[in-house]
Amino acid sequence: MMNEQGKNSIKLEYEIIKDDFSRAGEASSNIKKVLRQLGIDSKVIKKVAIATYEAEMNIVIHSEGGKITVFISLENIEIIAKDKGPGIKNIDKAMEEGFSTASNKVRELGFGAGMGLPNIKRYSDEFHIESKIGQFTALKMKMHI
Repeated sequence: MMNEQGKNSIKLEYEIIKDDFSRAGEASSNIKKVLRQLGIDSKVIKKVAIATYEAEMNIVIHSEGGKITVFISLENIEIIAKDKGPGIKNIDKAMEEGFSTASNKVRELGFGAGMGLPNIKRYSDEFHIESKIGQFTALKMKMHI
């Protein structure tokens, strides 16, 4: 999954740590702040903030950690969220609203309602998911400016 933006884009990168609920949301919050500073339309910022937050939480909850990379250009914002981890056995099932494999511990913290992937797709103008069992899950989202 390569960035299509080339040299005329701003790149932001965040390392996401497994089970680090104390820092969960920092990456999406920082991305939102940068987009605001760049004068990006608030409707676009909202879409990016929701999608990156959901992706960040999925990495914290379901993987062994990962990375979120954002490319900001004049035309669009491209987000790549890739984790190390178990992968998704059934992507179609995982895309269903309300389906969750989150543990009881995670649910007690108020997460794991099964809306992550559906919300990411809903708020993305373009969305692609790839997963290999035992290796990774990668999301590629694009929001047009």
